[in-house]
Parts: sequence; C-alpha cells; structure tokens
Amino acid sequence: MNIQAKEDTIIAIATPPGVGAISIVRLSGPDSFRAVDAVFSGKIKLEDTKSHTIHYGNILDENEIVDDVLVSVFRAPNSYTGEDSIEINIHGSPFISQRIISLIIKNSDVRLAEPGEFTKRAFLNGRLDLAQAEAVADLINSRSSVSLMGARCQLNGLLSLKVANLRKMLVDVSSFIELELDFAEEQIEFIKKNQLIEKISEIIREIDELLKSYSYGKVVREGINVVIVGEPNVGKSSLLNYLLKESRAIVSNIPGTTRDTIREEISIDGFLFKLHDTAGIRESDQIIEKEGIERSREAIRTADLILFLGDVNVGFSKTLEKVIFKLNSNASIIRVLNKIDLENEKAYTGDFNISILEDAGVSNLLEGLKNYAKQDGVYTEKDALVTNIRHHNCLYRAKENLNNALLTLSSNLSGEFYSSDLRAAEDALAELIGEVRADDILDNIFAAFCIGK
Repeated sequence: MNIQAKEDTIIAIATPPGVGAISIVRLSGPDSFRAVDAVFSGKIKLEDTKSHTIHYGNILDENEIVDDVLVSVFRAPNSYTGEDSIEINIHGSPFISQRIISLIIKNSDVRLAEPGEFTKRAFLNGRLDLAQAEAVADLINSRSSVSLMGARCQLNGLLSLKVANLRKMLVDVSSFIELELDFAEEQIEFIKKNQLIEKISEIIREIDELLKSYSYGKVVREGINVVIVGEPNVGKSSLLNYLLKESRAIVSNIPGTTRDTIREEISIDGFLFKLHDTAGIRESDQIIEKEGIERSREAIRTADLILFLGDVNVGFSKTLEKVIFKLNSNASIIRVLNKIDLENEKAYTGDFNISILEDAGVSNLLEGLKNYAKQDGVYTEKDALVTNIRHHNCLYRAKENLNNALLTLSSNLSGEFYSSDLRAAEDALAELIGEVRADDILDNIFAAFCIGK
C-alpha cells in the first residue's frame, strides 16, 4: 500500500514536559509559516524569510505579549520532515508552551501532532527510510554509550544500505528468472542453474551474518536483564549496593529482609545492565514475603543472566539451582561465592569468589560481566547491526524463502515455483526498510514515539 504524507499542518511541544530554561514548539506542514505569522511580531514576516534562519520577536495574543521567542525557519524539502517547518524557542514554562500552542491552533488551521508524526512524515517524504526512522526512537531512548552507538549506526543507514544491496542482488537474480519465463517457448537460458544457486547462497550467507549480530544487537538496544539470586542472607542486597555504589537495598543479617524485587540500572564499559535484587527463595508463611518470593520467580523467568550467589558457609543450594533451571533453562548462570573473608574448611568455589565486605574479587566479577556482554562478538560504528526484532523477523523470512527457492531448484521444478519464493524474499527485505508497507505496521512503529518527535 502506498501511503502518502498528509497535507495538513501539525504542532507539538518537542521538549520534555516540566519546567526548564527553554522549551521548543515545532510545526510542520504547508501552513506552518502563515500559522506562526498570525501570532508572531518580528522585523520581517516569516513567509518572506530564507530557510535555515533564526528570527527574534514576540508571540502576541491580540496586544498582549505572551513571550519573547526565537523562531527557526526550515523550508521544504530541506527540513527534518521534508515539509515547511518551524521551531519556536520559548521560555521553559509549561503554561507558556501550552498557551502558545492553543493560540496558534485557535488562529489557524493547525492540529495537534500524533505520537511520532514528525518522524513519520520524514519517512513518508523520503527523508528517512523505515529502519532509520526507528533508530530515531532508539537514539532518544539510549541509556548507555553502546546503545547510543547502535542507534547512530542504524540512523546513519548502515543496516539500510546493507539490506538495500542484498535486495538489489536478489532483484538482479530474479530478473534473469523472469526473462526466462517470458521466453519459455524459445527455451533461452539467461543464467545457469549452478550460478543461480551460488548467487542465492551468497545472499543467504550475507543474511546469516546480519542475523548473527542480533544477539549482540539486542544487548546493545535493550541492555542485559541480570537477576541476583540466592538463599536468604548470602549477600544479594550487599552486592546490589556495592555495584550501585549506594545503599539502595536494606542489608540485615535477619533472613527475609528483602520482600520485593528491587530494580536498578548500571553501565559497565558502556553496556547497560538492568539489575534485579530478589527476595531469598524459601518456604515462608508470611503473606508479604510469599509475594516477594513469587516476584523473584517471575524475575528469574525473564532473566538473560543470573548471578547465583552462595557463601562459604552454605555453598550453592542444589534445591535453588533446580528451581532456577525449571523457571528459566535458557538464562546464563554465573556462580558467585561471597564471604571469602570468613575462614571455612569446606572447599566451596564459584566462577567468581568475592568478599563484598573486604572489596575482594569484585573487580574480577565486573570483568566477567563485561565479557558476558561481549561474548557474541564486538561490533564497531562501521558495522551493520540488527538490534530490532522486526528487522530480525524480516531477515529471517527472507532467508526462509531463499532456502525454499534452493530446495525448489534442487527438485528441478520450473522457474514459476522458485520465482515466487524469490519475490517473497524481496518483499521481506523491502519491508525492513519500508519499501513495502501498510498502515497498521507504520501505526505500530510510530505509536511508540513521544509526541513532538
């Protein structure tokens, strides 16, 4: 379905809600200049100004000055959205921004923007492809240097360029097949079967490389869910506090102190780790503690990585280990033996042996966490990286259709059969970058954006 950009003009505040030094109100659409001119008093009409210029003046409600502002002018097609656009820099009062927005809407044919509508228009007007548009949201939501790098790579078009090249390779292959179908009666061969198989196989290998990057890309985009698990009083809350460098969780030698799951985030060498301190899993008759233990179980179910804590006195609970495996057999487990400062003759040992009290061995644990994050390889800002499940699914569908084409080729069926598989693979790649699209797909993607972006 070919979706066209709308012809109306939209307005929204582009800065976060709340009080600040500056807020920005932005407009995009054919009536942007006229709408602001209706309430703006400056040295020159905005409709008469050049693109990429800034103008000082006042926003007026009849004869009352609402605020003194700086207005930035961007003419189509050289704007973020590809349309005539304006950004109004105002003082950062929520009252002022809402009054200016209401004033412009009242005096002109302008409406409030929907979530993500500015970026959606940039996509529809060809300023960004769909993968790049999604990267804008990732850029806004980035919470570590690694996630920022991943978003920048995608916004710079590295993935889009790679996918576009693969699609072109596939179109070139398909064109030979289509030609042979057009000249079927003449039995003209435009490409040999072994060449066709090799070209399709090469595209599959390229797709496989992209698919392999997804496990690392998911870490880049979403971070790593880390759940600290152990029996009561082995030092789970102490470890959380140590990693956060603050007393976030209550520490006590009384078993069952932690009643709820505590979630905090830290960045280690640019990677985001989402830490969950859980209630010690044990049998309990107390209603609140039982609820905390159930939340611990749920945290384990969704974990990427489990820090399984034991101490030199009790080692690692076999019963708890079975519970962990039953709840989440896919999570990686790092065994951390705490309290090595205590003398004990038992030969307990873990993947990492530490003493939080004496700050021993914890640096090695941090190094282990970094190595876990990098286990799927290290990518740079020059590498195409798959960070989005939608992109992964599109690539996977393309690969499946190409494998079907190879299977059909090996069965010596006619070109009509494998040409349909090749077209399906083309469509899957085109969907990734937005060459093939539908309203519901776009609505789902841009609904996750903030209003004003």
